[in-house]
Amino acid sequence: MTIEHGHPVESVLLFPSGGLLVSAGGRYVKVWDVLKGGQLLVSLKNHHKTVTCLCLNSSGQRLLSGSLDRHVKIYSTTSYKVVHSFNYATSILSLALSPEDETIVVGMTNGVLNVKHRKPEEKNENSQKKRQPAYRTYVKGRSYMPKQEDFCVSKPVKRVLRKYDKLLRSFQSSKALDAVLEPPIMLHTPEVTVAVMQELHRRGTLRSALAGRDEKQVNLLLTFVARRVIEPRFTPVLVIVADMITDIYQPVVGQSAIVDKQFLKLQQAIGKEIDYQEELLEVLGMMDTLFATFTKKRDTCLEENKSNGVTEIIETNRNY
Repeated sequence: MTIEHGHPVESVLLFPSGGLLVSAGGRYVKVWDVLKGGQLLVSLKNHHKTVTCLCLNSSGQRLLSGSLDRHVKIYSTTSYKVVHSFNYATSILSLALSPEDETIVVGMTNGVLNVKHRKPEEKNENSQKKRQPAYRTYVKGRSYMPKQEDFCVSKPVKRVLRKYDKLLRSFQSSKALDAVLEPPIMLHTPEVTVAVMQELHRRGTLRSALAGRDEKQVNLLLTFVARRVIEPRFTPVLVIVADMITDIYQPVVGQSAIVDKQFLKLQQAIGKEIDYQEELLEVLGMMDTLFATFTKKRDTCLEENKSNGVTEIIETNRNY
């Protein structure tokens, strides 16, 4: 049997049942039905660089792919959707799982072998219920009024961090950006979304947070940028974001009609803003000319008034 992948093949993986074959090459991971003569079942393109390695977990329910874009994608073999991903420092060449799926090993182009272990699940021990305090314990001292010589200590207010703040504190850049791209935050508090983007850019992790996204996520990003880039308070940050998005996803332009449409909207929004700025500069030039003319007239009137005043003073002295 011969199967045409369409790109130079980097890795091939056969399911334990022997009925499905997975091939990786270029940006694509393709699943073939061997029992139906090599029929293509699904083509996955969640990476934006060449896919180099494939791996299955012990149960065959998860498919892992490593790529030169520094990401390991984990797919569900029932829906073939991405359920999780890992980000690494450099491009990935090889990938493997331990038999118990407790350890993932990744080999990278810089010669580093990265080993990650799954955290053991904590067992919920049945703790004995403590005896609840009596009701009088709660109401004790509520009616007490402080005296003048008493020193009152205020109860500290516990600060509750938002989801994106917790993710930023744990250096999960991609998840923090996902948290602020949710519709309630993006529509009602866009300044929060832009602030997180600015913080990621300050840390130098904005590019990695924007990379490795699927069609739906890229569409959401471009929609937000095209809508808010014309607002002066957001323009400096969103221009940098738009530049990075264009640079990262330029190779995939033309493969998705939805993404191409959003790129056109972004181009139109920036073009209109440039036209508005040119018109405003023309108006500003006219106003500068008018203000300069008014200033000259005012200075001339002041000089005439001063000269008239001096003449009147001289004539008055002569009369005396």
